[in-house]
Amino acid sequence: MPIKKHLAVTSLLGASFAALGQNSFIVEDLKVEGLQRVALGAALTHIPINVGDQVDDYTVSKTIKALFASGHFDDIAAYRDGNQVIFKVKERPTIASIEFDGNKDIKDEQLQESLDQQNIRAGETLDRTVIDSVEKGLIEFFHSIGKYNAKIEMTIVELPRNRVRLKLDFDEGDAASVRQINLVGNELFSDEELLKLVESQQDLPWWKFLSSDRYQKQTIEGDLEKIRSYYLDRGYLRFNIDSTQVSVSPERESVYVTANLTEGEQYMVKDFEFIGDLLGREELIRSVVPLRSGELYNGSIVTATEEFIKSYLARFGYANAEVRTVPDIDDESKEVKLTLAVDPGKRVYVRRIAVNGNQVTADHVVRREMTQLEGAWLSNQSLERSKLQIQRLPYMESVDFEVKPIPGVDDQVDVDFKVKEQPAGSFQAGVAYGSYGGLQFNVGVSESNFLGTGNQLAFNINTGRGSKRYTVSYTNPYFTPDGVSQGSSIFYSDFDGSKLGLIDYDQTNYGIGTNFGFPIDAVNRINFGVRWIEEELDRIPDYEQSRVMRLAFTDPENPDAGFDFTKYELSVGWSRITVNRGMFPTDGSRQSATFRITTPNSDLNFFKVNYDSRFYWPISNDHRWVFSARTGLAYGNGYGEVNGFEQTLPFQEFYRITEMELRGFDRNTILPRALQRSPSSIGGTPLPDGTVPGSIGGDPQFDNLIQGGRIGGNAKALAGIEMIVPTPFLEEENTSSVRTSFFIDAANVWDTEFDADRYTNLSPDVYKTLSDYSDPSRFRVSTGLSVQWISPMGPMLISFAYPLKKEEDDETDFISFNISNTF
Repeated sequence: MPIKKHLAVTSLLGASFAALGQNSFIVEDLKVEGLQRVALGAALTHIPINVGDQVDDYTVSKTIKALFASGHFDDIAAYRDGNQVIFKVKERPTIASIEFDGNKDIKDEQLQESLDQQNIRAGETLDRTVIDSVEKGLIEFFHSIGKYNAKIEMTIVELPRNRVRLKLDFDEGDAASVRQINLVGNELFSDEELLKLVESQQDLPWWKFLSSDRYQKQTIEGDLEKIRSYYLDRGYLRFNIDSTQVSVSPERESVYVTANLTEGEQYMVKDFEFIGDLLGREELIRSVVPLRSGELYNGSIVTATEEFIKSYLARFGYANAEVRTVPDIDDESKEVKLTLAVDPGKRVYVRRIAVNGNQVTADHVVRREMTQLEGAWLSNQSLERSKLQIQRLPYMESVDFEVKPIPGVDDQVDVDFKVKEQPAGSFQAGVAYGSYGGLQFNVGVSESNFLGTGNQLAFNINTGRGSKRYTVSYTNPYFTPDGVSQGSSIFYSDFDGSKLGLIDYDQTNYGIGTNFGFPIDAVNRINFGVRWIEEELDRIPDYEQSRVMRLAFTDPENPDAGFDFTKYELSVGWSRITVNRGMFPTDGSRQSATFRITTPNSDLNFFKVNYDSRFYWPISNDHRWVFSARTGLAYGNGYGEVNGFEQTLPFQEFYRITEMELRGFDRNTILPRALQRSPSSIGGTPLPDGTVPGSIGGDPQFDNLIQGGRIGGNAKALAGIEMIVPTPFLEEENTSSVRTSFFIDAANVWDTEFDADRYTNLSPDVYKTLSDYSDPSRFRVSTGLSVQWISPMGPMLISFAYPLKKEEDDETDFISFNISNTF
């Protein structure tokens, strides 16, 4: 039934009062009737009279009030039976459930949070006296967001055993729109200039259907603060918003906002000084704060100065420092002297650090990333660094912390870290089809948080037309307590280049490797590695780019035999990571450089250098709009001689490119082609006996030049920019697992050892078909849209790309799809 704005409580002021009579008496017995869930002992604690006490009308009246104040009862009556006092009570019903219906702008969780503040929740008793205030509070909320026609009907459904179901039915109605915002009193800046600052839109035409002119009280208040800051930042220290009126149209569908302003005049900062305790660092603080004497007063700079001082003191444990700026305004000279009163308070220490939300990850795995320690003073810098390092873990979706004061203690706090894990393992699966690669599959299992230890274990099988690779790897990021990492891997691969649009050769290699990583500081790291590799090459084609290798290693007695190489590789790498999270970062950068070289006792002597970087710059304060840029550079070559020939980078070590590095183009399609030169010859004249003597060489200009499959090069360059934007139609809680961006990719692979001048003696028709594969400027460029999703199977990427710059024989793809790509 609908709740009535009435509460019936029978007291001694009514009929039962009369039943007691007007004379006092000695109480011989006390009874409480009607109790169900409330224990008799609990009820008696609220009755201030005892057996043997003398009571009268006033005493019993006070007792009824005390019982009612306990909050357990809806109705109380008192009766006298001889010298016995009987209290008959009706307990308040228990809320069995709460239902919400019709609410759109307010989520159920928000409504329940509002009810919790009134102690209205399932399992609690229902206090009917607060129902009216709850209803009024919800109506006021709807008014604050422009829904002036909103209605709420609150119904109590009686259930057995003195229980009730509370039901709230909402009829929100349509939100009122801002018809007009009027600024009165502004002469220095026009309405147009000031209204550009505000978020609220007014009287929008129908074609701007993607914008909203809906009235919201908080937005209007925020807009007025932006206008206030605009004046204060320009020296108008006496600026004031005298009054604000909000008028609602009779039909309650439109709102008119009027703000009355007093602009005042500009003021200069005459001087500023510090008072209070700055821990002996006044000169340092004065030199770095942005506040300056002799400049125009700027409210933002004053606020920034206060925040800097508080933040600086918080680094040393003074977490509750207070900084207050007192202006001494001289209206005649239009100058202001600023006094910054600093009270650092007591140094605060961390008593205990708790970690919550880690269902899989072991507690010590999270704690080892923290720079804030228990027992040390509280440092905001250490807390933020701890949050950042935990958030960089690939198995963490989000990290927050809360500093909790300890009641009765003013120099100690507890810190609660709340983490939200995301799938640490991934089932890798990829399917692709291209002109060169055909149908390809890759399958793998990777666990970045193996058994909650933070260690990574991975099994990968990549198989497709012409390519097979099997890898097992294990990495311990904390091989030693001070952060030295160690990783090991075993691998085997089998490769047929002819089936992937590359030159015709077979490659098989297997080996084992290990590496160690050493932290330099919180963001820089150096890695050292060593690998042993056994490699077999068969069907080596006689191309120009493989000529040196064939001349150096071919067995004259068996020229068609393959090659067997043993390689010992050493590597050193540097990485710098400042991103704010492991997956989908929005701020900071990732940079890495690697130098890899085979030892002189290896069969092949070469080196390779790689550099990769990715930068993120947030454009909006909520980090939903982010600009990103990436670069990649690589170069390799041989060193030393073998059998009298100077070694070059082996062709099987040439750099290639994937469709993920240059979206919109097939894998390897932009690589240099292998060249095969066929000398011309003239056969000898037949002798009288019919035999034919050997051929003689012809003019080189009649040589043939055959272009084979793609072979790659010894230099590679990548570049790209992306604008990361909010994903449409996505709820806010999913924004950390889905990313949408518009991109431009550019890439080139070239061969610095290629010499086009070696072919100038070919015929002009043949020579003009030759591309200069040593040209580093032959970049291909594409643009498009990319959507990335951290799915339960691992990261997924789908891209729609269009080539902006390509060459005639390049193969392109409009759509590319990949699962478990490295972003």
